[in-house]
Amino acid sequence: MSPIGIASSLFGLLQSSSTGSASQSSQTGTMNTATAVSGDFSSSLTLRMAALKAQSVNSLLGSVFDDGKASSSLDFLTGAGSTQSGSTDPLSMLGLSTTTQGLSPTGRNLSLFNPESAYGMMSVINSKDVTYKAQFSELSEMKTAVAGMQQAGQTLGSVSGSMGNAAITAQLQEFAGKYNDWIKRFDGTVKSDGVLAGTQAAEISLYELEQSVENIFNGAKDGFHGLSDLGFTINQSTNLASVDTTKLDAALSSNKDGAINTLQEFSANFAKSAELLNSTNNFIPNRLNNLDRVIDYITDNKSSLQAEFGLGDPAKPSAQIAKALASYNHIFNI
Repeated sequence: MSPIGIASSLFGLLQSSSTGSASQSSQTGTMNTATAVSGDFSSSLTLRMAALKAQSVNSLLGSVFDDGKASSSLDFLTGAGSTQSGSTDPLSMLGLSTTTQGLSPTGRNLSLFNPESAYGMMSVINSKDVTYKAQFSELSEMKTAVAGMQQAGQTLGSVSGSMGNAAITAQLQEFAGKYNDWIKRFDGTVKSDGVLAGTQAAEISLYELEQSVENIFNGAKDGFHGLSDLGFTINQSTNLASVDTTKLDAALSSNKDGAINTLQEFSANFAKSAELLNSTNNFIPNRLNNLDRVIDYITDNKSSLQAEFGLGDPAKPSAQIAKALASYNHIFNI
């Protein structure tokens, strides 16, 4: 496949990696989420691909009348005139040599019609290569953490009527602590400067677990309106959970069986929400699979792309991305 063909395939993969679809949703309700678009990179790559293809035509027309020395418009196909030009590779006249042409000291391929545009495209690919690896590492950690939250929810469901009020309170506080650890670790990673900013799988994972906590239908059959009636609430500014022990004690004193049923019902629903996020063909696995495909494709074809389009500027990752990239490289022994 030619380098332009490789770049076209890469563009298609980058488009697919920017979207994540899911066929399942949690029991707490269905969330409509807009499909993520590929953004400035995809638009830029499309324009540059068009420019590079146009360059091929311009190069062909220019080669036909090389200072008036070409005798026929078909000379470039038959090899005629190669003595004058010093070239034995017909495709070199199109700027698509089948052999690797040397790059300039600045890493540009000066044989291209627009070497600077090609170099810029390669700079973006270099940057995305680093970003995708960092996202793969960070999302893999989130997947592990979601499994941990599933376990935390299941553990909370072990409360029973035989337990004293103090033991039940301690169990709910332990769950709150684990939930807060989850928020502190990943809430910032989806913000504008985070590693997973704009990543649908990560954003939905945080959203779904919070919605599960705030579901007002847990305990409805026992006269409760979710965990908030048991004193368990989430601060809307910090997204952190807290337990009002006074309110919980009152609920346990007035309707202990109902309060325990509410905790058990919440536990089952919360664990199911976490399980769905990590299930096959759902948000997190789909995004990881797409990232893995793009990373592999860039790795396999990067040398060919750089040989044709130039080296491009090295990626300049932020501190957060650099940290996640280091973790990726450590895991894969790079």
